[in-house]
Amino acid sequence: MSWWAIALIVFGAVVGMEFFAWFAHKYIMHGWGWSWHRDHHEPHDNTLEKNDLFAVVFGSVAALLFVIGALWSDPLWWAAVGITLYGVIYTLVHDGLVHQRYWRWTPKRGYAKRLVQAHRLHHATVGKEGGVSFGFVFARDPAKLKAELKQQREQGLAVVRDSMGA
Repeated sequence: MSWWAIALIVFGAVVGMEFFAWFAHKYIMHGWGWSWHRDHHEPHDNTLEKNDLFAVVFGSVAALLFVIGALWSDPLWWAAVGITLYGVIYTLVHDGLVHQRYWRWTPKRGYAKRLVQAHRLHHATVGKEGGVSFGFVFARDPAKLKAELKQQREQGLAVVRDSMGA
């Protein structure tokens, strides 16, 4: 395979994973997988969460793709590299930056601040209904997310905490 084909596959897998993550977060984690995801939305002092089981499942799928790719398909192996790269980005951004599981730093400006604000607005709802900002790497404008949450609350589609702090 040429280097540009490899780069395209890896990049495509990383970008594609953000769309998959949005879908899985909105329809699986906030749907039938809520029993695993709920503790991520509730205060606790545990190092691990049931929600971390999603990383085990998704990581196992990526490992399987590496094996299948190594045996039968170079493009599939490189797609597994992109999926794994997304997993690293996810854990650094979501777990590290947003939830501060690895370090304590709150960005004061720029895109990192926008990511933190967007995800905090995601956590502004009580329960699995409603909500905004289901992606992890691409964050929409926090002002628009606040307006969307306000509209959901007014329509009775979501219970929003008193402070939608961002």
